[in-house]
Amino acid sequence: MRAQAPTSSRRPLPLLPCACANLRRATRAVTRFYNRELRPEAIEITQFTLLMALDLVGETSQGKLGQLLALDSTTLTRMLDLLRKRGWVETTEGIDRRFRIFRLTREGQRKFRQASRRWRTAQERLRTAFGEDTMAELQGLLTKVASASVNR
Repeated sequence: MRAQAPTSSRRPLPLLPCACANLRRATRAVTRFYNRELRPEAIEITQFTLLMALDLVGETSQGKLGQLLALDSTTLTRMLDLLRKRGWVETTEGIDRRFRIFRLTREGQRKFRQASRRWRTAQERLRTAFGEDTMAELQGLLTKVASASVNR
């Protein structure tokens, strides 16, 4: 069964009085949507996002990766450990032993390319459901929200 993108024909959910509650509700719904699409590739959107970020930056420290994704160190450590166990990410020591550099392995690059097909399908479904202008506006607004929240 294919993941269904949100449509305007469904009755909208009520606006909650808290911006955080509305964002978290939207995040949970969109996460489920992407996870359904990615399920045949045996990867979740949270894992795919880390592969995408590492593909984008090449190699980076855990701190910089955490800043890019607005993830706390504990959560990021747990996620990176799982990706390392799957053979998708490798680390090398940085300037000192406490500093580690992360990058995709060949298997991680392959997994990212393989899962990207299903991710693009989910992305296109949302774009079709919302329209190109709304999708661009949404992505810009979410970037502003994250930037404003992280820099506080």
